[in-house]
Amino acid sequence: QVRLAEFGGGLVQAGGSLRLSCVASRRAFSNYGAGWFRQAPGKEREFVASINWSGLTTLYGNSVKGRFTISRDNAADTVFLQMNSLQPEDTGVYFCAADTLGTATENYGEYEYWGRGTQVTVSS
Repeated sequence: QVRLAEFGGGLVQAGGSLRLSCVASRRAFSNYGAGWFRQAPGKEREFVASINWSGLTTLYGNSVKGRFTISRDNAADTVFLQMNSLQPEDTGVYFCAADTLGTATENYGEYEYWGRGTQVTVSS
């Protein structure tokens, strides 16, 4: 069992930046793939970014490419999401997830563990 906790959400103006962190409860997390998803009110959960266990492979959703960067620090059991040039449409609850296969994937169903999410609100 791995518990994930997200940090770093908040309120920011359009054009601003935020850095989200996802901290895992077990060292085994360094062998897992990790992903970020988001969900806006009334919408389905959307893939944002993912990273494989080594950090050498990353994937991004089309709406965030060039603005968001996913990275990880395996020594700290932490995955980060640097979000730049934020827009109101980026508003939502951001969830961190872990994939025990160790891959980077945008497939929601491949993630076994999920955090509770952190709210990101971008004002216009």
